[in-house]
Amino acid sequence: MIPRHQTVLFSVLLLACIIMGGILWHLRDRAHQRLVAGEDSAPTQAPQVAPAEQATLIVATDADGSLLTQFQSLPLPQDPGARARAILGKLLDLYAAPNAAHPVPGGAASVAQVFLLPAPTLEPAPAESKSTPQQSDPSGPQLAVVNLTAAFAAGHPSGIEAETLTLLSICGTLHANLPRVTQVRFLVDGKTTPTLAGHADLTRTYLAAEAVPTEGAHP
Repeated sequence: MIPRHQTVLFSVLLLACIIMGGILWHLRDRAHQRLVAGEDSAPTQAPQVAPAEQATLIVATDADGSLLTQFQSLPLPQDPGARARAILGKLLDLYAAPNAAHPVPGGAASVAQVFLLPAPTLEPAPAESKSTPQQSDPSGPQLAVVNLTAAFAAGHPSGIEAETLTLLSICGTLHANLPRVTQVRFLVDGKTTPTLAGHADLTRTYLAAEAVPTEGAHP
């Protein structure tokens, strides 16, 4: 015969198990309801992609050392810095394509960032010294700082003409799409570098308008 105290203990444990089972079932049901509610509230449509716009690319051609205008339809963000980076990315994608007129490896990933700053005013200086930056107008002309990757600089074909064509095409493309950009400076991995691939000067400030071709547009 089972002692009375063991019967009472068994009954208490059985009751506790039943209560715990009910609590766990209730918690499981609430968790399931929260999961279903979260799925129902999730967006059913994909995020909207930026609308396609016409971008103007100033494309270099090695055969005659020219800069020609091409038009491309691209999805462009509204932020000016991101917009500039997207456009330059397309330009460098053209150079990285097979049979490119100005072959340069790297593509869009070669442009790490593009920063747009108020352009300093350059006052004339004596021939032996450089121009001195003066106060800038925040609503006026802009200086674009293009930060290229070290891999792009290392893989760029060496030669004064090839390097200069790349830099001028970048400057012209920026000015053609963002007319307020009048000056351009270049960095490599966030640092000032003497040259692009041994020749073209990266320590100077380029005047963007001088890189825009004057001949007619070529689609």
